[in-house]
Amino acid sequence: MRNLSRLFIATGLAAGMIAATSAHAHGFWFAQRANQLAMVFGVGADDLDVVKRLPKVTSFTAYDEDGKEVESKLAANGPLVTVNIDNQPALVAAVMDYGMWSKSKDGKWHNKGYDEVPDAVVSEKNYKYGVHLRRDLGKGVPMLAAQTLQVIPVAAKLPAKMGEPIKLKVVFQGKPVAGARVLADFVNDPDAKPLKTGKDGTVTVKVRNQGLNVIGVTFDGPPEDPAKTKKCEHFATLSFVLPHEPE
Repeated sequence: MRNLSRLFIATGLAAGMIAATSAHAHGFWFAQRANQLAMVFGVGADDLDVVKRLPKVTSFTAYDEDGKEVESKLAANGPLVTVNIDNQPALVAAVMDYGMWSKSKDGKWHNKGYDEVPDAVVSEKNYKYGVHLRRDLGKGVPMLAAQTLQVIPVAAKLPAKMGEPIKLKVVFQGKPVAGARVLADFVNDPDAKPLKTGKDGTVTVKVRNQGLNVIGVTFDGPPEDPAKTKKCEHFATLSFVLPHEPE
């Protein structure tokens, strides 16, 4: 499935745009399930129903080591959404339009804008992004047009061992963004205090796992429709696996 739509977000990163949000924002990432590459949706250890969320995916693309697109697709496979890897992509990337969400004073979430939830204490439009590296790309990870918010390793090669540093650049609409909130281990430590990117959009974290790593980043952009939401929350993941020693 090729890019189905481009997400056009209002420009202008004015001061004060970034606001505190819940550390429990849901997102998706890619991981091995039953010896297949699958899209996983949740937060922390939560592995929620991704099949019913598949229609919200607006873009999916796969690339080889040279950054060229290769044929691939997402498909429902029982309770999983799996990636066709017949062409052995080096990188896969997807975008999900998760719609409008408002939280009423009683703590309940509604899939509506605050024009329909007048007592809302939170009201936002949500977009989710995910990039998964299956192996290193020759020239490093490129900026991908569909990924409005993207986490990019600065070095062309990933670290080899857990505990080694990895420098990341976070870009929003193709430009480095300051103040994005970064979790080094979204799956195993979702409640950690996030680090923030500097003026150049970069941050350095330690690789947490000798196995699956899912780095999560949140950035708040301006609302697309101020009559319905207060902001757009963009959440992006970068996932990759460091191999274990041979058995």
